[in-house]
Amino acid sequence: MDYDPITKRPRDLRLPPMLEDYDASRRSFSWDQVERELAWLPGGGLNIAHECIDRHCQEGRGDKQAMIWVGKSGEEERYTFEQMRVETNKFANVLKSLGAKKGDRVFVFLDRLPEIYFVLLGILKAGCVAGPLFSAFGPDPVRDRLQDSGASVLVTAPELRKRIKDVLPECTDLKHTLIVNKDGRSSDPLAAGDISYEAEMAKASPDFAIEPTTRDDYSIMHYTSGTTGKPKGAVHRHNSVLHQYATGQWCLDLHEDDLYWCTADPGWVTGTSYGIIAPWSNGVTQLIYEGGFRATTWYDLIAKYKVTVWYTAPTAIRMMMKVGAEAAKKRDTSSLRFMCSVGEPLNPEGIFWGQEAFDLPFHDNWWQTETGGILVANYAGSEIKPGSMGRPIPGVEIGIIDDDCKPAPTGEEGDLAVRTGWPGMFQTYWNNEEMYQSKFKEGWYITGDRARMDEDGYVWFIGRSDDVINTAGHLVGPFEVESALLEHPAVAEAGVIGKPDPIAMEVVKAFVALVDGYEPTEKLRNELMRFARGKLAAGVAPREIDFIPSLPKTRSGKIMRRLLKARELGLDEGDTSTLEDD
Repeated sequence: MDYDPITKRPRDLRLPPMLEDYDASRRSFSWDQVERELAWLPGGGLNIAHECIDRHCQEGRGDKQAMIWVGKSGEEERYTFEQMRVETNKFANVLKSLGAKKGDRVFVFLDRLPEIYFVLLGILKAGCVAGPLFSAFGPDPVRDRLQDSGASVLVTAPELRKRIKDVLPECTDLKHTLIVNKDGRSSDPLAAGDISYEAEMAKASPDFAIEPTTRDDYSIMHYTSGTTGKPKGAVHRHNSVLHQYATGQWCLDLHEDDLYWCTADPGWVTGTSYGIIAPWSNGVTQLIYEGGFRATTWYDLIAKYKVTVWYTAPTAIRMMMKVGAEAAKKRDTSSLRFMCSVGEPLNPEGIFWGQEAFDLPFHDNWWQTETGGILVANYAGSEIKPGSMGRPIPGVEIGIIDDDCKPAPTGEEGDLAVRTGWPGMFQTYWNNEEMYQSKFKEGWYITGDRARMDEDGYVWFIGRSDDVINTAGHLVGPFEVESALLEHPAVAEAGVIGKPDPIAMEVVKAFVALVDGYEPTEKLRNELMRFARGKLAAGVAPREIDFIPSLPKTRSGKIMRRLLKARELGLDEGDTSTLEDD
């Protein structure tokens, strides 16, 4: 058999048909063939949790390992698909016993414990809408998301509950707070009104009939930042499993015998779409690691568990590059056969470094919270053009368009847009239909990214068309950071930009004008940084703060962030005709 030297797989394995004849396959592709591979609910319904867990048990794969969990202290737990079925059933019964109904929002604020996966999939079985929250969030982001969504149930842990205790009374729709005390890690008693997850699970039935859900019922909502206003809840439907199932094969090259590791937290969309749905809908065993980043620990995990497919972020790759290739070479990472990254553009040096450290290149791909799944990818069986995000997936039309929605000439920059109707497309911004509709124009979803496409159909990222900051793969809206800073009594005005950074791509930098009577001292700068971290999260709060007498604004009072950025980086300030007089 003819083996590919890069993927270490036979060349005839299931690659997208587009790799044989790219343009022709896009014309002929139909999502119907993907639908036929799934196991629908009785009556034609579709449920993500059923596709990820129960169907494998029904088809005789219940004894196969679904999850290998490694705790931050090295402890290990393993769960088969049958055990996952039971645990997710039990949590669905817990929700029903609390009066949760189809369509209710249930939010989850947990670290990467096995329980977060039981809970998220149990929510979907109960027909509720799951809202994962990043475990590093401060109290303000959690409060804003709970309030906006009208969440009625929150699942969290003792230490995380302490962090948000002061904002919970402001979340007036919240009826129940369940506390996961993993292995009795906390000796603190439950707060008044809180419910023990372990106690409820112990008495819950292992049998549950999945709530009938259609492909159009809401499933998961992730909040995403914009240039103005608070983060918006991008709502997805159960139909997205088609997208994640297919791209798990096409873009991540997942096979049933793989040991897969996605390093993303479930609080972000990568951690749900490709840390839960794509691998488990494909029946793949995956490694879950509770701890944070440490290059040598990661290499040890790959070596010990024989990881074959690895999905991580460019920021992590750049941090590994700082440690050096030798640290990777000291471990046996030969089990790896495919590595890919997402969250921000992967610079060519990261691709070449992967080849040096692991004898494999990293394959970049592109998508967004709103798209629900990968739309552009460097595939296992096709040429990588270092610096490119790759080529569109089958059945999806990607456009590089001008302001009039006309195609930009080959090789020229334009707005990156997606023709509407792909299966993972978000369905609304929660309680903000006007903002949702503003994202669409003449049948295109306008992504907010700028890009170009070459003569071979490869897409090249240029940058954002707005002020949203991409720091370590997380999109940060400047408005949210500015609002937090303005709550400090010393701050009269605040403007926030993304400053280029060799590791995180961008870091958050703030410019602050002080209230009369306050002096711009180093002590105050440190106080403001601590204040912002306490309200937001370390990764979202400003890394740098500069004091300036006043912020550049238009005559209508809008802060001109592009001028702040141009002055910071020594760039041409461009048109300043709308700048207010000093």
